[in-house]
Amino acid sequence: MAVAWADAFEPDRLGSAPSLDLPCRIDREWAFGGSTGAGVKVAVVDSGIDATHPRVGSVTGGVVVELDADAESGFRYVEGRHDDVYGHGTACAGIIRSLAPEVELYSVRVLGTTLKGSGVAFAAGLWWAIDNEMDVVNLSLSSSREDYWAMFGEAVDAAAERRTVLVAAMNNERKLTIPSQFSSVLSVACHPGADPEAFSCNPNPPAEWGAPGMGVEVPWLDGGSITATGNSFAAPHIAGQVARLLGNHPRLTPWQVRTVLAALADNSPTGPPIGAQEEP
Repeated sequence: MAVAWADAFEPDRLGSAPSLDLPCRIDREWAFGGSTGAGVKVAVVDSGIDATHPRVGSVTGGVVVELDADAESGFRYVEGRHDDVYGHGTACAGIIRSLAPEVELYSVRVLGTTLKGSGVAFAAGLWWAIDNEMDVVNLSLSSSREDYWAMFGEAVDAAAERRTVLVAAMNNERKLTIPSQFSSVLSVACHPGADPEAFSCNPNPPAEWGAPGMGVEVPWLDGGSITATGNSFAAPHIAGQVARLLGNHPRLTPWQVRTVLAALADNSPTGPPIGAQEEP
């Protein structure tokens, strides 16, 4: 399966991440050392999360967003435990849990049994995550409707103001992708390789961050797993890294998170790639 935006992360095209010219080096030990993501609240806005899956573990809370023609807003929130109706949300949650095993996961179900949903429900789910003070929100879904710019723009701005880090997958086709193309959102596409610790920084957005998402093995329904490809599965790799970072440094703003990730990317000019050894 060819995934749009992934070509930007091919080694012969990517180049170096922008130099930060920092007075001292940011390294992985400072950023992630000893962090399990404990105390960090991560919302997965998706098809639900299977809390019984052994690779997901507990789900702290969540909500289902249901369309309701009788409601003034056109939707209603149904709080409480719920199932994953497709498997996609469980896959994203499992990836996040594998990197940050002690995060507090919240399921925000806005997609149905065909992995489709309305823009109104999507935006409402995002607002629920912001209003409930999530630290990180994984958005492995998107819209290409231009008339949604204003609706999502307000939410994205509110997230930045409240220090909620939004991590969003680019569409698997090369077209407008809302909300990942907002500048304050960490936009993610696949990059080559399967190392869950590796990620790249693309100096030429809209696909800003690259992470594993090609032929990755992910948890799915009924306690099982599948091998899947898509930008959807790259985004939670970045969300997991952000959760680890905030576990150690909870006062970082979203723009500081972006700065630290750029310094730690495997194509950063300030340090060696993942797995490389320092010169003595």
